[in-house]
Amino acid sequence: MFDKIIFHIDVNSAFLSWEAVYRREILHVKEDLRDIPSAVGGDVRLRHGIILAKSQPAKKYGVQTGETLIEARRKCPSLKLVPPHYRLYDRCSAALMEILRRFSPNVEQYSIDEAYCDMSGTAGLYGFPMVAAHLIKDTVRQELGFTVNVGISSNKLLAKMASDFRKPDQVHTLFPEEIPQKMWPLPVSELFFVGHATAKKLFALGIRTIGDLARTDQGVLRTHLKKQGELIYAFANGVDVSQVVSAPLANKGYGNSMTTPKDVTDLSEARLVLLALCETIGSRLRKDGASVGVVSVSIVYSDFTGGSHQTTLPEETDLTDELWEHAVRLFEELWDGRAARHLGVHTGKAVYGKDTRQMNLFTGERPQKLQRLGRTLDELREKYGEDCIMRGVFLNGQICHMSGGIGREKQTVDYEKELKKVR
Repeated sequence: MFDKIIFHIDVNSAFLSWEAVYRREILHVKEDLRDIPSAVGGDVRLRHGIILAKSQPAKKYGVQTGETLIEARRKCPSLKLVPPHYRLYDRCSAALMEILRRFSPNVEQYSIDEAYCDMSGTAGLYGFPMVAAHLIKDTVRQELGFTVNVGISSNKLLAKMASDFRKPDQVHTLFPEEIPQKMWPLPVSELFFVGHATAKKLFALGIRTIGDLARTDQGVLRTHLKKQGELIYAFANGVDVSQVVSAPLANKGYGNSMTTPKDVTDLSEARLVLLALCETIGSRLRKDGASVGVVSVSIVYSDFTGGSHQTTLPEETDLTDELWEHAVRLFEELWDGRAARHLGVHTGKAVYGKDTRQMNLFTGERPQKLQRLGRTLDELREKYGEDCIMRGVFLNGQICHMSGGIGREKQTVDYEKELKKVR
């Protein structure tokens, strides 16, 4: 038995499964989205028209996560589409993590629908790892109504690879001695950290399976892929020294972006979008007691080309207005006048617990006074809702005053309207 036993738990078709369970168990809809060609997707009218999750029947038609709704419907004309409901997904994710923490004190949430559990030393409680994994899987299905896959190994990488084997509702092992049989025959594109561009380079080198990669000379990989070549070589041989970390690491930076409802064609529109993004970033910074020393702006034009521009600030800040002023300046320097469909504001070099800013001798501004004002606004919005107070420039406009990330239209769903489509 290995000293380390790591589980990777992955929800099967998470968004679609959670939506299906909610509709069946709470809304008492007879139709089960998991049994028909269906998918969770964004709204074409809001330019978020991609597939976020699909059912197994939809997968048989070739429907893929990330493709446009138009492409998906071309493959499957009968595809049932439902809108995303992120508040529901957050609740389902939290319920899953609560169950996992019953089985292990060391649980690392990797994403909204994935987690690692360090199960080392729990044999006395649950017996063999397979027994514990089946117990976790069955508990989730019985209590929450959706299914998960559980991958078991001696490190995080191999556990994650194992959980991706045959789905749904399965338990798989991938210990080091099983690598030649279970992992090496797989296409190299299925190895963790090998994206489309990297896979293309590997194919050009004649490296088609994970086994091919594991047997390739490291010098060749270093020449063509630099540091990433060394990393994926280690992964192909099952080497991973990362630990399960239950406490989330502090953010190094905070960012936000949005695809605009219509193309941005003038500076006044861009300033409004950037202000809405900075409102959300500033609120998050103050909540975490953080300030940032770098601001950058990104633009994606209507032809999907784009670029970014950044600056180092004279002092770290968490003030919305200061972030916005720098973002607007960066935008003006970067923008070439073309129509833009997506804008982003990102920050870096975050510091925590630092509050030493002094009054500006030239302008007379008092940062501490502005910080207190920002925190007061945050408290009001937390207590009475985001819309209880907003800047006048956003009244009666198309841009939500706190935008970016998961838009408001994706947070909740009008189920009364949705269910009329079923009836």
